[in-house]
Amino acid sequence: MHYISEQAQLSPLCDLETSVRGSKLVIGDHSMIDAFVKVKFAGGSGDIQLGEHVHINSGSVLYSGNGITIGNDVRVAANCTFAPVNHAYQERDRLIREQGFLPSKGGIIIEDDVWIGANCVILDGAYIKRGAVIGAGSLVRGTLEAYGIYAGNPLQLKGNRK
Repeated sequence: MHYISEQAQLSPLCDLETSVRGSKLVIGDHSMIDAFVKVKFAGGSGDIQLGEHVHINSGSVLYSGNGITIGNDVRVAANCTFAPVNHAYQERDRLIREQGFLPSKGGIIIEDDVWIGANCVILDGAYIKRGAVIGAGSLVRGTLEAYGIYAGNPLQLKGNRK
């Protein structure tokens, strides 16, 4: 079952796949999904849950994979990719497409009051704690501390908001 708040704003140009069995899409009050955002249920049976006052900007892609949970008051700039799933590829004698997916690293969890800059890639197992800021073009995996300011590939802690 899907729940999209009547108070959410969804561009008529966004693409939400909502007919996939076993996965749930939740979009909270006052959240906004901009034009050309793609929400794709693929690579697992995870849910996608967006809290209140979440803004996902144009060109971003959210794959359900092992699940995405985004708290309240989160800002995601343009062209970000959320990929909470990884293809298996270890067996050289089998095509990658035949190998399925690696075990979950826990999906993607983003706490409240986070800002993610443009062109970031957020991978399976990313846990972005409250108040963190992610610079444009960053590759995010693992746990990021609350109120940390991060940037780069590899991702580096540049400072904090405390």
